[in-house]
Formats: sequence, C-alpha cells, structure tokens
Amino acid sequence: MLLMPSLRLALLAAMLLVASQAGAQTTYQWIDPKTGSTVISDQHPPPGTKQVLKRESDDSGGSQQMPYATRQAAEKFPVTLYTSANCAEGCKLARSLLSGRGVPFSEKMLKTQEEIAELGKQMGGEASVPSISVGRQNFQGFESGAWNNLLDLAGYPKSAPYGAKPSGTFAK
Repeated sequence: MLLMPSLRLALLAAMLLVASQAGAQTTYQWIDPKTGSTVISDQHPPPGTKQVLKRESDDSGGSQQMPYATRQAAEKFPVTLYTSANCAEGCKLARSLLSGRGVPFSEKMLKTQEEIAELGKQMGGEASVPSISVGRQNFQGFESGAWNNLLDLAGYPKSAPYGAKPSGTFAK
C-alpha cells in the first residue's frame, strides 16, 4: 500500500514531534502544606496543591543533565571551593574529588592576603586553602575523609554518573 505524499509528510511530522518531546523533562516545585517544606519532584503534586512552579527543560541539546539527587543537594547545600594561585597539589586534589563525585561547585580564587584573612573570619579560624563550604558547613584544608563526610551529609551521590564531566565555575 502506497501512502499519498501529503499523508507521508503528516506522518513524518507527527513522528518528529513525538521524538522531540522525548528529551523534555518537567519538574514541579511546591510547598507541602503539612510540613511546610519545599518539595521538588518530577511527579505531579497532590490534587489541590496551591502555588505549583512547573519547570520544563529540554535536554536534547547534548548537555548532560544532573541527576535528581545531585540537583536537590546542590539547591539546598551549594558547594564553594576556596583556592589561591599558590595552591597547587591540594587544590588539584580538591577539584578532582568534587568532579569525581559529580558535585557542581563554584570556585573562589583568593588573590589577596585580605581575602584570605576574611575567609578565616568567616570560617572561624586561620584560613588555609583549599577550603570548602557545603551549605553552611565549612572545612579548612583538604582532607578527603572530612570533605566526603560533608558531601554525604548534604546528600550528594558518592560518584558521578557514567560520562558526566562536571566542572567548577569561578565565583566573583
């Protein structure tokens, strides 16, 4: 059976439309009336929920999307890595640990002695780099066990998903 050219074109257009929506993902955010906590989910909110924020993302551009657990942890407990120009090996290990776990982080390079002193005041001691801030928790110096413990408590996955290549962004 041969299809008419206009019918073939309509069928092709319908198939392309379905295929283009396969990469789209919808996320819902709302406040749970019972607990008062913010809920972020890929599932529809319960019926009658008010003030639902619906986000649609299209991952068809080839970029790797963060896993749900990582997105939640990053929203609640953002990670900042503090480094300096003269921090070579320790900062490299710190970046490697964060990237190996798939943790999105911003990197703040401290350029002056005043910036380093200010970091020490914020963290309650004498500043050393690399240092990490996970939400409101801080740790000075690089110790993989302590850093992994902070990241575990914040809910970050223990390893990056296959093929993920997260990288830090520089903060101002």
